[in-house]
Amino acid sequence: MAVDLFTFVGMYDRALGTLGHVLDRGAERARALGASEAEMLEWRLIDDMNPLSFQARVVINFTKQWTARVAGLEVPPDIATDLDVAGLKAEIANAKAWLAALKPEQFAGRDDVVLKISLGQLEPTFSLGQWLASFATTNVYFHLSMAYAILRARGANLGKVDLFAGGL
Repeated sequence: MAVDLFTFVGMYDRALGTLGHVLDRGAERARALGASEAEMLEWRLIDDMNPLSFQARVVINFTKQWTARVAGLEVPPDIATDLDVAGLKAEIANAKAWLAALKPEQFAGRDDVVLKISLGQLEPTFSLGQWLASFATTNVYFHLSMAYAILRARGANLGKVDLFAGGL
């Protein structure tokens, strides 16, 4: 069964909207706790996991980089690692603009194009459709869920419906 790869553009746009919403709720909670936004961005779910700032950056980076690969475009570089909440929100807006500029024809017929990516010691080879549908999308939603979980664990006013905030 073929999947229209361009549909992931809309899905990623909603994920970015949700990330912005979750960050706003987190900032509200940080203020209520007397914590700075910088401290909030260092919050972790578990000590050996990456902080909130990392989770947000992965969501932003993957939405641009994987759509670029699938569309056959130059892959945008990672965003800066030292961004504050305002900087992350600006990068969310940039990523949404990137997605808005993409066209369905850039994705047409690219499902079976093979791509080999180095992931540390592994170098798997999959079709672009497999990379986007399985690897990239799983990572976008994993890291978005981790951002949600980090903030929820700190008492942010978040519920399951907030994971759909980008599409409401």
